[in-house]
Amino acid sequence: MASASPSIGSPVLDGSTVARSISKTLPRSISAKIRARLEAANAPYLANDNVSAYLQPGELELLQQEVTDKVRDLLRSLVIDIERDHNTEETAERVAKMYLQEVFKGRYHPQPKIASFPNVKNLDEIYTVGPITVRSACSHHLVPILGNCWIGIKPGDRVIGLSKFARVADWVFSRPHIQEEAVMILADEIERLCEPKGLAILVKAQHYCMKWRGVKEPQTSMVNSVVRGDFRHDPSLKAEFFELVKQQESVLG
Repeated sequence: MASASPSIGSPVLDGSTVARSISKTLPRSISAKIRARLEAANAPYLANDNVSAYLQPGELELLQQEVTDKVRDLLRSLVIDIERDHNTEETAERVAKMYLQEVFKGRYHPQPKIASFPNVKNLDEIYTVGPITVRSACSHHLVPILGNCWIGIKPGDRVIGLSKFARVADWVFSRPHIQEEAVMILADEIERLCEPKGLAILVKAQHYCMKWRGVKEPQTSMVNSVVRGDFRHDPSLKAEFFELVKQQESVLG
């Protein structure tokens, strides 16, 4: 039997038009809703940006479930039998939780509450805090960056507790990064929190994109620093900071 011809005047829709029409009727994923919210606010959502202000209550759990489903698809595309392999049957759930609640938590969770206090004693001698363990992930390959951080402060009018430096460093580094940008973001946050007269940060880390894959250099590390305020303008203060870091390293062996 011959197929019916389109009636005169009816539009003829091609496949892509039909697909777009159908997609508009489907419920949007939670990630699409969050992205739309960010786009509407003209807010950046690069790999090392924090997007917690644009998540509504309950959405992080929904996002974790969406990521779980996507990781299942990834494992199937890698030809892994997640239905019958007892080692990987719960891998998708573990990976999604790891990304959103642990290694990338600095993207999806707000900054820890950090109170500053008046510098009532007018302290003006520099001090260093470190080594602070930092853990991140290379934004190119999503493999670990592991290292240590030292922070030097010349106090201004306000100060924060020593443990708070570790908290803010963990929050900043718990995102996909390149190390150079991570150190700059950490410096911005510390300046915002306590407005020091001088700030110096040194990070020494190993990158598993070089250690585990690619050139496979297990001993190679990257060292970078940022100096601001009095540390930048006074060479003796800068030298004192790096000498204190060296002493801390030697004490720890």
